[in-house]
Amino acid sequence: MSSMISKYKILTQAKENFTKAEYKNALDKFAEVLQNYPNSKEAFNGVILSEMAMSGEGGAEALFDYYEILQEDDKEQADLIMSEILQNMDGSLEKLSQVFGDPIRQRLEFEDGILYSDFKNLLNEGAEFRETFENIMFSTRVIITQKDDFVDFLDRLIEHDFAEMALTYLENALSVYPSERLLHKLLNKLAKGKK
Repeated sequence: MSSMISKYKILTQAKENFTKAEYKNALDKFAEVLQNYPNSKEAFNGVILSEMAMSGEGGAEALFDYYEILQEDDKEQADLIMSEILQNMDGSLEKLSQVFGDPIRQRLEFEDGILYSDFKNLLNEGAEFRETFENIMFSTRVIITQKDDFVDFLDRLIEHDFAEMALTYLENALSVYPSERLLHKLLNKLAKGKK
């Protein structure tokens, strides 16, 4: 039992460090939990957010606040939503694997997907969007690292009647980039399409 208490205690300290902008301390504590509990999504997300904050990426604090709000509602769901958002963000995971080396790298490779550029190459070679996307969706995930690619992907989803899915992706993206005008434009396009 004591180990669970210390896990909870260290996570609480890590979050307090993060809130006080002591990102290095937060990173160390989240990493300590992750080493002992490799499946802790909360520690994994915390490591990525601390790493982002340390490298000066602006969205980290806002994402952390959003994460805390989500956790009040439903903790497990919050961990999943945050993992999804972080996986779709630019390059953070690669940076992380350089910092931490093997255990996380293995996990990332395990969670790996197809890069959007490779997905587009398949389409350019004449593959059919719906069929290709459905195959990918069931076996892996599409990794998008550029904003333009994200917009292109959403456009294609809308065009091929995956409007519901596009909406889900969009809502996630808007929660991360609430002021992004491009995304709002797409949201309007989707709303019109549904009428």
